[in-house]
Amino acid sequence: MINVLLVEDDIDLATTIVDYLDIEDIECDHASNGVLGLNLLQINDYQMIILDVNMPKMDGLTMCKTLREQGKDIPVLMLTARDSLDNKLEGFAAGSDDYLVKPFAMKELVARVQVLAKRKSGEAKRLTLANLNLDLAKRSADVEGQTLKLSPIAFKLLETLVRHAPQPVTRSVIMQAIWGEEQPDSNSLKVHVHHLRKQLEATTHQVTLETIPSVGFAITANEGQPQ
Repeated sequence: MINVLLVEDDIDLATTIVDYLDIEDIECDHASNGVLGLNLLQINDYQMIILDVNMPKMDGLTMCKTLREQGKDIPVLMLTARDSLDNKLEGFAAGSDDYLVKPFAMKELVARVQVLAKRKSGEAKRLTLANLNLDLAKRSADVEGQTLKLSPIAFKLLETLVRHAPQPVTRSVIMQAIWGEEQPDSNSLKVHVHHLRKQLEATTHQVTLETIPSVGFAITANEGQPQ
């Protein structure tokens, strides 16, 4: 069954969409603004997002940009009452995958949801860097069969770095990806980086977790190095 997140401040429209998607066997959670939407994304896994452009507290464009800055590539379908080319280009620039202008037929919404959700379900469930393997479904990592002992936060840290490898990732992006809006002080990130680096150093010589001064952290593959 497809599961989606709807972020829409018009309660009447949101209720109609949720009810119609339910008829089509599509599970749908609802948030009334971008801030609440980001919070739900921290604790739930969705196949795609239906995102209204104009909302209070955090609009759809800002939410979409935030997701992409966090390294999250979940498909986004934007809803808007504005049909100009500039508006559509603005949405695509923010990172949206598709655009639907209000008012729209529910059948068309369902068709677009199914296409985007299928794209998400077809994505790889594993990440690999040298001899380091991440199982995204099981939330576990191993080096040639040797499992790393990682807390959920440490795994999310590793996943974020591997997704961007070998490019550096800023501290703010990492903390947003791990903790969302309710972030601890930066010392907590330092502790998790320290323990993750020790885990990697103890299990492989093919991967290095580097500190990039004044930027953040990067994980890189050391080509030609034995385990």
